[in-house]
Amino acid sequence: MTDKLLILTGFMGSGKSSVGKNLAERLGTRFLDLDAEIVANAGCSINEIFARDGEQAFRELESIQLNKLLIVGEEGVVATGGGAVVSSHNRTLMRSRGTIINLMVTLEQAMDRLKWCNDRPLLAGDDAAKRAAALMAAREQFYADADIRIDTDGKSVEDVATEILWRLKGLFE
Repeated sequence: MTDKLLILTGFMGSGKSSVGKNLAERLGTRFLDLDAEIVANAGCSINEIFARDGEQAFRELESIQLNKLLIVGEEGVVATGGGAVVSSHNRTLMRSRGTIINLMVTLEQAMDRLKWCNDRPLLAGDDAAKRAAALMAAREQFYADADIRIDTDGKSVEDVATEILWRLKGLFE
């Protein structure tokens, strides 16, 4: 593996957490989930942060926590939140500290994977698919600025992790 962190980006439902755990286990390294770290440090759910303080406050917490995770000089796999790439500061930090791997997912696949989730405040309420499509389109330019892009549609967690390992091998040989 590289001496840098592997940083997973992608839209909600792309598999960042599941693939990240699998990848870290296979590499024998640590796994960190940005959203889980935010929840642990805030002492409340992401839904509660959004409801109480709004999206902007959440994004500020997200940047602070990402900075903490990436400043530590250790190897590992980090799963970011779907919107972490929107901040230019976050993108610069990720670029300086690791290999950015974007997990791509179609809108249809993302919505299917998220249909039972109730912890996605940006998709709460009516017209979730329409909002998701707009978010996905607005973030695509940032997702595209990755070292590696992997299509996750129709693939198992293990298959996506294997593809990442193969692509990393080619990137660093």
